[in-house]
Formats: sequence, C-alpha cells, structure tokens
Amino acid sequence: MRKTLKLLSVTKMMKMYDAVIVGGGAAGLFCGAQLGLLGKSAVIIEKNERFGRKLRITGKGRCNVTNNCDAQTVMKNITRNERFMYSSLSRFAPEDVMAFFEGLGVALKTERGNRVFPVSDSAHDIADALVKCCLDCGTELVSGEVTELLVEDGKVLGAKCGVKEYHGGSVIIATGGRSYPKTGSDGFGYKLAKSLGHHVTPIVPSLCPIVTAEREECAEMMGLSLKNCTLSLREDNKTKPLYEELGEMLFTHFGLSGPLVLSASAHIGDIDKHSYHIDIDLKPALSKEQLDARILRDLGDFPNREFGNSLGKLLPAKMIPVIVKRSGIPSDKRVNQITKEERRDLVELLKKLTYKVDRLRSIDEAIITRGGVEVSEIDPKTMGSKLCKGLYFIGEVLDLDAYTGGFNLQIAWSTAYACAQAVEYL
Repeated sequence: MRKTLKLLSVTKMMKMYDAVIVGGGAAGLFCGAQLGLLGKSAVIIEKNERFGRKLRITGKGRCNVTNNCDAQTVMKNITRNERFMYSSLSRFAPEDVMAFFEGLGVALKTERGNRVFPVSDSAHDIADALVKCCLDCGTELVSGEVTELLVEDGKVLGAKCGVKEYHGGSVIIATGGRSYPKTGSDGFGYKLAKSLGHHVTPIVPSLCPIVTAEREECAEMMGLSLKNCTLSLREDNKTKPLYEELGEMLFTHFGLSGPLVLSASAHIGDIDKHSYHIDIDLKPALSKEQLDARILRDLGDFPNREFGNSLGKLLPAKMIPVIVKRSGIPSDKRVNQITKEERRDLVELLKKLTYKVDRLRSIDEAIITRGGVEVSEIDPKTMGSKLCKGLYFIGEVLDLDAYTGGFNLQIAWSTAYACAQAVEYL
C-alpha cells in the first residue's frame, strides 16, 4: 500500500502531457501545432537546437509545401501503400494545407505542375510559422536526444531524454527517415519502432540520382539539361515500363539526375536481383516518320557537310559527339552519302537512347527514404500502433513515399493531422 501511495505522489509531481512528440521536423511540428490548437498539451523533443532543420532545405530551400490538387491525385502520386493514406487525406487534403499556412500569414503561390511554394520562396517561412504556432498555442519545444521510450504493461508512458523523463498519455514518433542524416534524420525512429515489436521494411534511397553503367558517356554531357524528353524505366526485358513521364532530366559525371530521374528511382527495387534500364525519347513530340523527315530535311540543307557537323539544329552541342558515336555513322562521312538504313537507325537511337542502371546514389543524397515502419501494423485512421497502446507514428518514418511535387510533405501533414485528432486528453 505504501509503495502505491509513493508512486501516485511521484506521478502528481511530474508534469504530464497529452502527447510527447519525438522529432521536431515537418510532421512533428505540424502535429504539435494541431494538438495545441485543439487545446491538448504536448512537448516536442528535437535532437537539433533548431527545429525543422530538414524542412528548411526542402525544395532547394524554397519548400514545396504541397500540390494544388485533390486527394485522389495525391494518392496516384504515392508509390507505396497509397491506400493507407485514403482516410487521412480525406480529412486533411492539399486545400486544407494551403488554408492552414495562409491562415498563419504565409502567402502561397502555385507553379508549374501544381507545385505550391511560399511567395517568398523561403522554406524558413514555413518552418518558422510552424514553430511560432506551436509556441503560441502552448506546445513546448525541447532540444535534446531521446534515448529510449518508457513502456509498462504494453503501454507507452513517455520518453527518456538523458537523465530527464517526459511523461504523456501518448507518444508520437516523428523522427523522419534516413535521408539527409546531417539534419538529424538518421533512422533512429526505426530503432524505437523495433524496440516495441514493430517491423521495419528495407530502408533504401528514393527520389535519388542514378548511377549508370555508361558513366563516362554521361560525364561527356555533364551539366546538360533536357527539358522536353520522355523517360521510361524498365525492369529486365519487360515490355511495360515501371515508370514513364515527360519532363526534365540532367546528365551528371556519374549518370543521370533531375526530376524525371528522381521519380523513376522510386520504382527501382533490389538491383542485385533485377536489372533496370532507362530509355530516353529525345524527340517525344515527333513520330518516327516525322523525325526521319526532319533529319532528311536538315541533312539536305548542307549535303556536303560531314555528319559530325550536321546535327546542330537537332541536338544540343554536348550531345552530338555521343549520338554520332552511338549511331555508328562515321563522323567524317558526307551527309549525302548516308544511307536510308543508317538514317533509320539514327531515328531509332533518338527515340530510344538507353542507359543501364548500375545503382542508386547514396541515401545521403536521396530526397526521401523508401521503406519504414510497416503500415499494416498502424491504424490508418489514427496513425496509432496496433501493437503498443498510446504509440503513434507519423510522416517519413512510415513506409510511405511519393513522387516529387509536394506529395511527400502532404503525407507528413495528413498523417500528423489524423494523429493529433486521435490523441486523447489526459
């Protein structure tokens, strides 16, 4: 009896929160803001002194807040477990995100591809607005590193941070993934999840540049950006592409990068078990017949010119030596001597310039992480754990990822909102 009374006395002395949030990034800050607005008490524990560190560098420092589209379109742009997001997106869609930030005084604008940015083009405005909202509505911000979760009888009771403990009715894991580890996103959330019995799917980079087998050739074109090409990613020799889209890409010293390549990388699985290649249509607006007629016309303008000097109207200067070499047509061959078969092969090359995927670049260079806490173990309506009472997971720590365009941040906002609504008052 004395032991019970002592425990009750200690409990009364400790400050109790409705929720303890581990991680002060996009999802953690947003959840803390929503909890505060609902009148629920919360504390966010962030290992960095500055909150929202990764958020402040997203979108090259501009912060692609969301995509100005409907919830169904967001789901179509989620590459894994999109059905899991149905409930949370239905309750907090892109229009709600935009209304929220504009309500905080952050003016927004919509650019090409329906990408939404702050008018200021500064990611700091988004992060600072979230920090201010948290503080204004009573959510506490603490800099420190969580070392373990406090659990008793299958229920999480709080988090230990050094010698200090933070107790709450709920604990929310918002630690992010493994990409950009220098910002604090080092995968620690996966360890916490595993310590409580959760499964974590394989962690690999996503939205990441691709290293090609033809590195030397790509290096010749380093810095060259293609703005209107179609990129297709294929597995082994399968006919149907895993990904195909019109847009922009970039040649680098190691291979390929740019928006199309980053999105394609989200579909690359175990390279040790499967082979992948990328096909680039350099002239997607032209059929093979139209392209042949175009080439014939260009070559006809200077019939005595050497082939290597005849493609200036058709291709960027950096690409010409590569295409000439791949075509098999001697660079010094006069264009009036090029055969119909050679011209046909040139058309095929321009419509399907192929690169073999060697590997993805390091996860340190990935925009987001592919893999995470197994979503079958999470309630999609609340983000609550099915294995441990009072435990929640939100944002990139979950096995959810999407294409570029603001969709990954939308996942963070929607899961955080659903969680905040579900957390119970003490």
